[in-house]
Amino acid sequence: MFSKKAMMMAALWMLTAPFAVAQSSSTSSSSDISSSNGPSASEPQADGQTAQTAAPTPAVPLDQSFFHRLGRAYAADWAGNGPGTAVPQEPRRGTPAPLPSPPYPASDWPIGGTVVVGAPDGQTYPLMQAIDANKDVNKIYGWIEVGANGSTNNKTNASKGIAANAPAAYDVYSNTVQLDQLALYFERLENTAQNDHFDWGYRVTALYGTDYRFTTSHGLLSQQLLVKNSQYGFDPVMFYFDMYLPHVGEGTVVRVGRYISLPDIEAQLAPNNYTYSHSILYTYDCYTQVGVNVTTKINRNWTVQGGLSASCDTMPWTTDAKPTGNVCVVFTWHNGGDALNTCDNTINDGKYAYNNLTAFYETWYHRISPTWHTDTEVWYQYMKDVPNMYWYNGGYAKTAAHPWPETNGAGVNLNFGAVCQDPRLAASKQSSTCFAPEWAITNYVEHNFWHNTASLNIRNEYVDDIKGQRTGTPAAYEEHMVGFDFWSGSTITFRPEVSYTKCYSKFTTLDGKPVSCTDISAGSSVASDTQEWQAGSPSAALATGRGKTSSLTVAADLIWHF
Repeated sequence: MFSKKAMMMAALWMLTAPFAVAQSSSTSSSSDISSSNGPSASEPQADGQTAQTAAPTPAVPLDQSFFHRLGRAYAADWAGNGPGTAVPQEPRRGTPAPLPSPPYPASDWPIGGTVVVGAPDGQTYPLMQAIDANKDVNKIYGWIEVGANGSTNNKTNASKGIAANAPAAYDVYSNTVQLDQLALYFERLENTAQNDHFDWGYRVTALYGTDYRFTTSHGLLSQQLLVKNSQYGFDPVMFYFDMYLPHVGEGTVVRVGRYISLPDIEAQLAPNNYTYSHSILYTYDCYTQVGVNVTTKINRNWTVQGGLSASCDTMPWTTDAKPTGNVCVVFTWHNGGDALNTCDNTINDGKYAYNNLTAFYETWYHRISPTWHTDTEVWYQYMKDVPNMYWYNGGYAKTAAHPWPETNGAGVNLNFGAVCQDPRLAASKQSSTCFAPEWAITNYVEHNFWHNTASLNIRNEYVDDIKGQRTGTPAAYEEHMVGFDFWSGSTITFRPEVSYTKCYSKFTTLDGKPVSCTDISAGSSVASDTQEWQAGSPSAALATGRGKTSSLTVAADLIWHF
């Protein structure tokens, strides 16, 4: 007869077996469990009698169906025993990785336009564990991100695409719960840890959610945003092919296709950021480019990049496309603890076209200690010959003397013009076009704790949109954010935060109030309602909601990786 202890152990095993962690070796099975340490079929007793004992209970074999394998992958990850890659890995070349990941988006400083030359690809994913136990260099993975916020801004109408939290992003719709991102990756990373043979890689990324409005490129499914202004949309945000040339410098990667713009601390895809929301600095610069980019690692300290694209967020077949060069230089020192990224990202004539920004970047990454680091970015960007919104809003005919900003077939702006002069001035004092510059600086301070399962994130920034060409309102903005990242294994991320935005408009309304630059409803930015200013009296459009120059937002998102 079974002993109570044996029965309890057997019952416990049967309950927990479906969620037991799969072993990395595919040869593991219930037959691997030896019974040599269990009791024999009979054992001699003190009185010389032989007592019969029960044979060991055979182990219940693991259910090898897809969803059971997926469930065991998650259970292992949350227990801190996530599966490793079954693909052989070469040692890392160059300086050591400066950061732990998690809790940070990556273990290396961002560079853009390339994989990290010299770093092996040891990343694994629950979906790939269920598909083939992470045995292949070709991978399928992604995530679902859901976000929510409560804000003092109240003019949002998400169904009509009215985003009252702007210029904040990506929690752009105030007081809502939304699907920010459903992302699916198809990927093969080239092996740059080796330096003896050619290799290749690719990535195709499909994105659906509210965040498509930030990644949209003119000419590629862009009617979702530029014509319909839909709350939700789809964007194939990346599709490129990589070639790795190991004998050019210490390794060179040639990337051809649509890729994330090179500079910036932040990136479009949710897990690649410290926080749920994005800085204003990041929101109004270049997002993606289509072209070719070459990255050469000269030695452990110097990396250079150069490329040619169709300009920012513009497909090559549109009339806005312009041959655009870029040159970037990355200097790394302190054994990888510091990096300085200097970049001229858009080299062309700089004249007004869809998002045709001429932009200069400087980004410094600094590891203070094993648990503290800071990132600082500054940019200056501009467009030349930007149409004065005075003529469009005033109902003047579109002529060379009275140029309009670029519009779609429905007369909706694709691209803001500029508020070149005070719109209350007479037409004789208004220019046809003007030079529209802006500059910005943002700083992150980061602290990882709880054995790298959480981080504290502090962001402070200042942005000066001098002519209102980016935000629609000539104003300076300051933004301050404090947030946290909490991780369960490497597959669930929770990021709560609180942020405060204050703006300093360059104009007042006709009744003496500051022009609103937060909680902007459709058509009420200065760039959109200068016609009312020209009318010479504070109309309803000017009076309603005017004077609001600050906002407070509490937000959080949850990312489930697969």
